[in-house]
Amino acid sequence: MNKTLKEVSHNRIRAALAEAEGAAARFPKLVSVRMSPGGYFAAAAVFTFASLILLRTHRDLAALIGIAFTWITMPLLIASDRLNFDGQRLWRSGPLVFFSRLLFRPPQRLKIDEIERVDVLSLRTVRRGGNVRYRYRVELSGAGQSFVFASGGRNFRRLIGHLFPLLPNYKMDARARELRDHLVENPVLSEEVERLHVAPVSVLEATSEGLRSREQRSTEKHHGQDSTEEIERAAQLRKVGNDLRIAGRLRESAEAFRRALLVSAQDGSLIYEYSRLLRSQASAFGDARLLSRARAALRLAIMRGGGDPRLLELIGESFLEFGEPPRAARAFRSALDLDDALFRSRLGLAEVGLAEGKLAHVIHHYNEAVRIAPDKATKRLAQREADYYVRLNNDDDYLTAELRRLNWLDGADRVQRLAGRITFAALLVALVGPSIDSVVAGLGWALASSSIVAWASALVIKRLLTPRRRAAVSDF
Repeated sequence: MNKTLKEVSHNRIRAALAEAEGAAARFPKLVSVRMSPGGYFAAAAVFTFASLILLRTHRDLAALIGIAFTWITMPLLIASDRLNFDGQRLWRSGPLVFFSRLLFRPPQRLKIDEIERVDVLSLRTVRRGGNVRYRYRVELSGAGQSFVFASGGRNFRRLIGHLFPLLPNYKMDARARELRDHLVENPVLSEEVERLHVAPVSVLEATSEGLRSREQRSTEKHHGQDSTEEIERAAQLRKVGNDLRIAGRLRESAEAFRRALLVSAQDGSLIYEYSRLLRSQASAFGDARLLSRARAALRLAIMRGGGDPRLLELIGESFLEFGEPPRAARAFRSALDLDDALFRSRLGLAEVGLAEGKLAHVIHHYNEAVRIAPDKATKRLAQREADYYVRLNNDDDYLTAELRRLNWLDGADRVQRLAGRITFAALLVALVGPSIDSVVAGLGWALASSSIVAWASALVIKRLLTPRRRAAVSDF
């Protein structure tokens, strides 16, 4: 019996290895990036805390083994968990993928035409003067799979440069399109800034409003002398302004946009891009006045570029980001009046209906999105959403179960955030406590232990509750 089990195990390992080698031979890698390491860091935090508990209870050897195992194994797992791209498909490789194949799980692969949507989240990591350091988190989803990776290093830029130009606009949100068009190497960007004589931050901070006003009057005075050259320079400044914004150099980006607007003040697309910059500045500096200016710029962009349906679609998505569903709905409807086949406008109107609690509108717009979907992947996405909301609308039991799931998910998220803060505070008390009183240290360790258990439990609950509940046969 044992011999048979060993043979089965060896056969599984050989099959997994053969499949991995065959995949590598069929799909030569064009570029490879690290997968998002969030799960590994969470596991490392739990194992490290467990090792500290062992150390406190005088199990020094076990604690040493636990610490060494955690901080030797986790970096290796993080470094080896890769997302690969060969020009036609994406696939994941690494030890976890290998072990999942031993359990007969399907390989994690995704063809380009199977990608349903691309979502990008930007996080500020450093703010220094007029510059912000952004970290971009990219999620590619389709065919029941999802790949998440974050910015950092040349391979990220290479993957964006190879993959995103192959994807149509209707699968990407605004940030994804901006990454595709304006993510450039810092040396190249610096050369462009120097060539166009965009002033550095130190100069911009020292420039008075009077000098800027005089420059504006001088530019307006000579504007008609060489309009072709000025328009070309404005286009170059516009591109560099967007490149600088994606790079986090917001003050220099504002200066580039200011100079471009002196020449092309009637360009609705330029005003829309300027509103995106104002939004970035408002978020980075916590300035509500800049956020109001960003909204005003979006309204002006509608007035100046109202004849472009794709611009109206982008403006509607921005209004959704700003938390203004009514204005977003008007922009989406105006875009559809000009072009009824705009897929993302239908998705946007469905999101507006969801924000307003109008399930019938949500279902209608998703069904319309199914009708006009440009390919199979987007049709599958719209059909899945339409079916989901139809079940919510028609089945009270299913609606109750989903509301319960969402409430539990929201509660688990709040518990996780609170438990994380309490854990750090309790660890500080536990480490400082021995210098005050052993009772204080004991309370700190007890509170830290309880909160880390709550944090890990909430994380597991979130992973279990994130997928939507599948409808049973009786639900139809």
